[in-house]
Amino acid sequence: MTLAKTVEDIILKRRENLHIYSKLNPGTAALIVIDMQNAFCRPGGPIAVDAARDIVPNVNKLAKSMRAAGGPVFWIQMMIESEADWPVYLGDILSRRAPIETMLQELSPAGSGTALWPELDVQASDTIVRKNRFSAFLAKACKLGEHLEARDIDTVIIVGTLANVCCESSARDAAMQDYKVIFASDANAARTESIHAATLETIAQYFGDVRSTEEIVGMIEAGARA
Repeated sequence: MTLAKTVEDIILKRRENLHIYSKLNPGTAALIVIDMQNAFCRPGGPIAVDAARDIVPNVNKLAKSMRAAGGPVFWIQMMIESEADWPVYLGDILSRRAPIETMLQELSPAGSGTALWPELDVQASDTIVRKNRFSAFLAKACKLGEHLEARDIDTVIIVGTLANVCCESSARDAAMQDYKVIFASDANAARTESIHAATLETIAQYFGDVRSTEEIVGMIEAGARA
């Protein structure tokens, strides 16, 4: 999926170029794969995102490219132990017991929904980090920031699902903390194309660069050669 022409026109009125970053240094970049786990990828599941399975090849391609260039790959797992982990969202926003119980069952530490989808190319050299809120860049909910700081990471490539929820929340928070954000247009999955498009438009205008998997791989490979 690409940005609509009208959105491109809006962006070009705000800044000189459509894209923010033309180069990428794999030594200071990280691939952040968000919530690509059984709960969201398993067909027919109560909180499944059908499009998440379609992006697996692109996620794997980006992970392989990052490793080859010496960059780290982080797999983020959504995991909620109890309603007390997130009382306002689970208790007020969801409000009904059925959705709360479904989420707790799918994303509990003992549940099968938390495991990473088996078709993902997860390697021993990668790092798995848990979170219990939408954003992976919220310090109280996820220790990803500590890992990135330890590696002097300044650029994050964000992929995964839901594009408009956990991925967009993470991209926004990363940008607010001065990370350079690259959001993969065809390696993020939402429940509808219109929602997906709206997220890409928001990220491209305000929070980071939107690029295709092939474009990002090209940037990684060029950065490694440099």
